[in-house]
Amino acid sequence: MLLDSMTTELHRAFTSLGKQGPGKQESDKQLPPYFLSYSVSDASAVAIRAQFGALVDSSANHIRVADVQVRLGDPKLDNTHGTHRSTAVNSLQLPLGDDREALKRTLWLATNTGYGTALDNYLRVKTEAEVRAKEEDTSPDFSEEAPQTYLGKPAPPVVVDRAKWEQRVRALSKIFRDYPDVYQNVVMLSVLNETDYFASSEGSRVVTPHLQARLVVFAVTRADDGMDLFRAQTFEAETIEDLPAQAELEAAMRELGKSLEALRKAPLTEPFDGPAILSGRAAAVFFHEVLGHRLEGQRQRGDEEGQTFTKEVGKEVLPTFLSVADDPTVTTFGKTWLSGSYEYDDEGQKARRVDLIQDGVLKTFLMSRLPIASFATSNGHGRAQTGKVPTGRQGNLIVTSTRTEPESELRKQLIEEAKKQGKPYGLYFEDISSGNAETTRRTPQAFQEIPLVVWRVYVDGRPDELVRGVSIVGTPQAALKRVLATGDKSEVFNGECGAESGTIPVSAVAPAMLLSEMETQRVQQGTARPPILPIPGAKQ
Repeated sequence: MLLDSMTTELHRAFTSLGKQGPGKQESDKQLPPYFLSYSVSDASAVAIRAQFGALVDSSANHIRVADVQVRLGDPKLDNTHGTHRSTAVNSLQLPLGDDREALKRTLWLATNTGYGTALDNYLRVKTEAEVRAKEEDTSPDFSEEAPQTYLGKPAPPVVVDRAKWEQRVRALSKIFRDYPDVYQNVVMLSVLNETDYFASSEGSRVVTPHLQARLVVFAVTRADDGMDLFRAQTFEAETIEDLPAQAELEAAMRELGKSLEALRKAPLTEPFDGPAILSGRAAAVFFHEVLGHRLEGQRQRGDEEGQTFTKEVGKEVLPTFLSVADDPTVTTFGKTWLSGSYEYDDEGQKARRVDLIQDGVLKTFLMSRLPIASFATSNGHGRAQTGKVPTGRQGNLIVTSTRTEPESELRKQLIEEAKKQGKPYGLYFEDISSGNAETTRRTPQAFQEIPLVVWRVYVDGRPDELVRGVSIVGTPQAALKRVLATGDKSEVFNGECGAESGTIPVSAVAPAMLLSEMETQRVQQGTARPPILPIPGAKQ
């Protein structure tokens, strides 16, 4: 019913907009669109949140949102050109039921509004094209693609035993009561069953389901010198039944509590420039932030983009033993579900594996339907949050290596490298949070990552020492070529990634990595003292 209503109204709108109807003067005739698409997200969700053992929120929701994209002009130059790209989509909430007339009228309203915005912007684009200098990349604004048809089975409504899971989430957050130095915590369960519908004037009709269950834990402490420290952990699966058992989750909560207690007592780091090991998960986050974003197609065109790797196609950008692919068609790595998986992207294009870097050599980029020089078509990576215009984005970024060592051997090599450089220690990064990867020309092409757990590995045999206040800094081209060897086991990072096309689920897979050089600096220390009033129930 929903897809039929979308298709019917889309055809009526596309064949009517800009046409001279009965009784209209020639001067009233408007510009017809050359492309029109409707994307509908039909999502049901359950969210449960607790802190310190008590329920904070428990809710269920069902919502439908339509994104209408109108393109005027032609693929070479249209209303989405340059800085106007973000205006291409108009969104409106859709009725939940199967009232065909209500659905069509809502789509009509969104289309009419979107057409007006598109017409206004197309006039601006044409004016700007006449007065500005020639652009460096003169690629079209939209690629030509074959229409797609895929009618997957819609996702079922979310069914959760709310009472059971409220008790489980409360019990997990209550564990942090045993750690009086943890003064803030939250445990959040979210379960989402979503069906995405796509129809276009080119003839595409696509229906794809997406299921996701996430349990996110966040806890905070503060050192005596005022530095705030946090740990976060996410457990993800396709369905709520596949999340870890309660005993495993409880053990993880206790490990987080112990880790925070140890971190607040750990010594402050000093600026460092020397050898380091990234654990598999840390390496996955590192490659996602530092490399993955710079291989997204839209970052290769436009005056604002830094274009780190635009001119590097066919050149060596990584050591020759490393290769990088993005493959949203795989759903698991070992026994771990990959949240960046999908069957069709948000422009109705079939998901594909893309070999980005082979044996260290850059081959291509992650492409949406926005062409760039030498890459004219999509490779199934046009992704967006509802309400945003799709751009080239990562799905499942997978790093592989032909130079692998047991991690015990990597540790030995770390110590040897530190000795060779005259350093008293090397660093081991056990866990990394998301960071900041600048890709525009407004700022230096640098990155900053915030490690959560960092150890000093001493060359003289002293026990490893936990330190705090570490921030990884550097430039991508230099940092990525400093990998000396990798571990023989890969780990998975599942998370959510934010960029100009919104927040989307992503995954990255990588082995542990030994780097000859990693530069770190101290993070801002903070000035607030630990809580003056003792936490209730804490021993005095």
